[in-house]
Amino acid sequence: MHCIGRGEGVWLPLMSIGLGIVGAGTVARLHAGAAVKAGMRLVGICDVDAPRAETLAAEHPGAMATATLDELLTRNDIAAVVVAVPNVHHKQVTLAALRAGKDVLLEKPMAMNTAECDEIIEVAAQTDRIVQMGFVCRCAPAAAAARDIVTAGTIGRIYHAKASLYRRRGIPGLGRWFTTKSQSGGGALMDVGVHLIDLVLHLTEFPTPTRASAVCTSTFGDPIGGYGFEEMWGGPPDPDGVFDVEDAATALVRFGDGMSMELNVTWAVDLPEAALRDAVVLLGDRGGCVVDIWNNELIVTGHQGNRLVDAQSDLPGDNAWDSAWQTQHERFRRCVSERSAPAASAREGRAVQTLIDALYRSAGQGQEVAVESVG
Repeated sequence: MHCIGRGEGVWLPLMSIGLGIVGAGTVARLHAGAAVKAGMRLVGICDVDAPRAETLAAEHPGAMATATLDELLTRNDIAAVVVAVPNVHHKQVTLAALRAGKDVLLEKPMAMNTAECDEIIEVAAQTDRIVQMGFVCRCAPAAAAARDIVTAGTIGRIYHAKASLYRRRGIPGLGRWFTTKSQSGGGALMDVGVHLIDLVLHLTEFPTPTRASAVCTSTFGDPIGGYGFEEMWGGPPDPDGVFDVEDAATALVRFGDGMSMELNVTWAVDLPEAALRDAVVLLGDRGGCVVDIWNNELIVTGHQGNRLVDAQSDLPGDNAWDSAWQTQHERFRRCVSERSAPAASAREGRAVQTLIDALYRSAGQGQEVAVESVG
């Protein structure tokens, strides 16, 4: 029996949650380790690549590799499921898990488009099951501290956000599903852009986007054999594979409350190391802040009379990456056990996807477009 604190000085016991993972790739491996650290029991792992599922299961005593998704979902000792498969399968696997009575931690992006998100939300309501989105960046210490600062009104009304993430040579699984639009739905915007969009929306109380403009470019992945990578998330390059998605995106979003957001993401760019900072920058009418989640840094600027004063927050821990993943699973474990609100809801996943859809539509049309309803 493990305990998680809830409220000052109050400790409530949580039942042991049996967890299944659908997928056994790199992201699934991260989920497995974080879930175990968070006190869950890893019971089953399913993957179309059976040896890969067996390898991951062997790393966690008590876990078994199952041959099919149905076999995993019919196990009574599994209460919740992590969906960590290629984007094209998110809807299918999530619906099957919900209808089997399992709560779901669904990796980002929620689905291939907003219509698929609506199907997931509908079935979750019908089955009275929980869907928590895998927006792990929210759970980083710097993001949590920034949320507290914004909620407290420390920097006032936020009128602009700038969100950036630059990989220098990091196209994931080049030639494989990540870079095949029919399986991923998109490239850098769909992969890392969703994290930044969610984080900005989360920190600013999900304002309603009204207009969006985006430029998506594909520069470095063709020919695949000519790309020199520095990191290869998602497997080694497949020289005979497909690269039909963007490796960079720039966007501007207008919101109904007057706020604006600038977004810059790259999988590959020719710049000196750390020439551009990966961060979310919030500008308010009483101050501003720089949220650097993976360097575990939060810098806040405020007013002292007619002068500006910078202050760096003292954040817990020294490994923001591990902390974020474990916190994400602790929140999932709690909401499954207590039937409480998830760390990131399906409705919020849909709101992010609605904006992603608008940005791709803008890039395709070469002009600013209206953002459809995010309700």
